[in-house]
Amino acid sequence: MKRQVAIGVLYSRSGSYQLLGEASRCGALGGIAAVNADAARSITFVPVEHDPAGRIEAYAPLCTDMLTQTSARHVIGCITSWSRKEIIPVLEKHGGLLWYAAPYEGFEANDHVIYMNAAPNQHLVPLVAHVTARYGRNAFLLGSNYIWGWEMNRIARDLVADAGGEVRGERYLPLGDTDVSRLIEEIRATLPDFVLNNLIGPSSYALYEAYAALGREDERFAAELRPIVSCNLTEQELPSIAPHGEGHLSCLPFMWNGAAGPRSSFEAAAHAAVVMLADAIEAAGTDERDAVRQVMAGLASDTVLGRIRIDPRTQHAGLPAKIGRIRGARFDILQESDGAIAPDPYLSRYDPTTSMRPPLRLVR
Repeated sequence: MKRQVAIGVLYSRSGSYQLLGEASRCGALGGIAAVNADAARSITFVPVEHDPAGRIEAYAPLCTDMLTQTSARHVIGCITSWSRKEIIPVLEKHGGLLWYAAPYEGFEANDHVIYMNAAPNQHLVPLVAHVTARYGRNAFLLGSNYIWGWEMNRIARDLVADAGGEVRGERYLPLGDTDVSRLIEEIRATLPDFVLNNLIGPSSYALYEAYAALGREDERFAAELRPIVSCNLTEQELPSIAPHGEGHLSCLPFMWNGAAGPRSSFEAAAHAAVVMLADAIEAAGTDERDAVRQVMAGLASDTVLGRIRIDPRTQHAGLPAKIGRIRGARFDILQESDGAIAPDPYLSRYDPTTSMRPPLRLVR
């Protein structure tokens, strides 16, 4: 008889980032189904699912309910850093562990979080190195007015300076705001070599549409000359910007190749988190948080992201970096790392003389 283990699933299915929430939820439930269907496993997962519906004030109470009213000790969930930071005190109080499957801005390492998607040295550093070498060094930085936008643009300012460029402008929009006309006029006036897009959801979709219109009016802003580049735009959202996203770039740990299974990096990271958790519970013989963390120090799991190890010092995954150009509903991979890049969430090992030339190989 297999042992049943409760597992929390905490994703919003509505709100500004509902597509990303849906993708991550799909990945988590797909991972649970894969674990439960594996005859060689000694455990089965029983999902305990709550939907915060995009309301930041709902995350902590729902996480509390999972950890106090059920036997769940582990939660797969959260998209934004804001929501992650909301539930960390709950995790600390009740001994839970969050498996966080979204890319984020780094500069955090918490004993109650496993970071399963990319940190800045795994997405922003290789992306800026790629575009400054090929399109030019001058950037325009955009972001939604919350943690992701603020911190990603703060790091980007330093990276652009290290590449010998300048930031021609930096602007923010409230979450969900789709009035990008002022941003487009500033981009037209300052003529950057690329636009770093840290907008979220509908704001981001509006940007691509308006930028495509700008490119039709002024050929200097064609995607092949002055691209929009991103670290969180995935296949899940490409239909929402079609055909306006054609030719623009993204840097992600996973890009869909048409195979069965996850079809975006959010989905793939959530799926991988569930598989790695199952491996850790079986190795530890328990789902108790400290025991799981202890065995993960020597654990390598085969996942849809590749063979993944967790750095025991920071609890971040080593991950590949892929840079792709949008073509329809998928990406053409332009460059990718040779295997996983070791996590460096605080950029403590960052060296501009080498990091602006990351170990990416050209894909032909």
